Amino acid sequence: MICRTDNIGDVVLTLPLAGYLKQRWPGVTVDLLCRRYAAPVVEQCSNVDHVIAFDNEDDPAAVFAGKTYDIVIFAFPNRRLAKAALRAGVRQRVGTSHRLFHWLTCNRLAHFNRSRSTRHEAQLNFELLRPLGIDFMPPLADIPALYGLRAPQLAAAEALRGQAPFNVILHPKSNGNGREWPLAHYEALARQLLALPGLAIWVTGSPAEGAALLRDAPGLFALPHVHNLCGAGDLTRLTATIGVADGLIASGTGPLHVAAALGRPALGLFPPIQPIDIARWGALGAQAQSLTAPARCASCTGTASCTCMAAIGVDAVAAVVRGWRSQPLRACAES
Repeated sequence: MICRTDNIGDVVLTLPLAGYLKQRWPGVTVDLLCRRYAAPVVEQCSNVDHVIAFDNEDDPAAVFAGKTYDIVIFAFPNRRLAKAALRAGVRQRVGTSHRLFHWLTCNRLAHFNRSRSTRHEAQLNFELLRPLGIDFMPPLADIPALYGLRAPQLAAAEALRGQAPFNVILHPKSNGNGREWPLAHYEALARQLLALPGLAIWVTGSPAEGAALLRDAPGLFALPHVHNLCGAGDLTRLTATIGVADGLIASGTGPLHVAAALGRPALGLFPPIQPIDIARWGALGAQAQSLTAPARCASCTGTASCTCMAAIGVDAVAAVVRGWRSQPLRACAES
């Protein structure tokens, strides 16, 4: 079992670990435990045999009841689950050594610190295999082949795709989990893209994010080729929509990594600040890329109005979309 109880993007970047385990040990069963809201994405992964949804109010003992796991890997630390794994008698329990409770609950300790590392998040998960005697670190170029993620096919998503020859998703918000490109930049980008014939823009986000966008960026939705999909369906539908889109633009948030893992054209926008930069969180996929500002500003406060993010030019982002438009698109990943 791999336990990853944080956000969607973090969970997606853990899927290559499952893919590698499937390759190394043919016939192994790999279960992945995640928060309930992330489970619909993991259910689309061919490398995960069972998805276990777990939220804070759930009983951790029930996770292990009636099961005989040989190994549990805590890709994200969870004290209650670690205690439950110990009590359930899981033979090998892997956790990071900088968590004190792992010294009491885990018998295989990985000695690394994510926040201080220069490796990508997807690579850092492989550090958790070292206590098991597996010394393997995949190059970034090999990560996309290990996702095993595929998009569900939904009639609603197919109907959207049929409304315009070329469809690009803008996902402006990050649920507070990352630095965001200014809304004025998104609107300016949408205005530039009006010049591309047959292009439609789908704006995605949660219902609350949609309300904030309507309040703070009304000019974006006033454009004739922009369609508000915020709150339109659950995560399964969003994944299906990403799967039929011709590109997605977002900061370092879950939908960006979903698009990259599906093999769709994806552009991530990041500040040049460790540990939230491209080196740690950049989009990894067959058609994914990332942009950042040339340098960190001298007085960055980390607020929503991050000048580092504002320094990423609209023209540069528009040029990426024009590149997507001019190239034949590859099919959505099915590996």
